[in-house]
Amino acid sequence: QEQLIESGGGLVQAGGSLRLSCAASGLTFRTYAMAWFRQAPGKEREFVAAINWSGEIIYYADVIQGRFTIFRDNAQNMVYLQMNSLKPEDTAVYYCAANLQDNPTRWKSRIFVNYWGQGTQVTVSS
Repeated sequence: QEQLIESGGGLVQAGGSLRLSCAASGLTFRTYAMAWFRQAPGKEREFVAAINWSGEIIYYADVIQGRFTIFRDNAQNMVYLQMNSLKPEDTAVYYCAANLQDNPTRWKSRIFVNYWGQGTQVTVSS
C-alpha cells in the first residue's frame, strides 16, 4: 500500500527555520516527481515546491523563492523541505505529494497528484 508520511512540523517564531520530512513506502520512489503543497485555514491547497526523480529539476512557488529548499534522498525514499526565514503567512498544513507526470508544469497542479500524505501543521508566530 502506497504511503507518504510527513513529519517535522511545529510552532516556530517568525524568522525561524523548520525542516519537513516525507517518508514514502509502497511505491517505486525514484519514478515519481515529489512535491510539497500547503493549505492555510479557509484557503485552497497551494503548490510550494517540486523536484523531479533525479533532483535536477526543481520548481518553487514565487512566494517562497529563496527561503525554502526541496531535496530528496532516493536511497532512503525521503523528500525534504527546508524552510528558512519563516513568516506568519507560511502558517498552514503542509502536504507531501507524489506525481507520476513527466511534464514538469503538471507537478504544480493538485489534480495530477497520485498520492498525498496526511499533512503536518506548521505554525509561525509573529
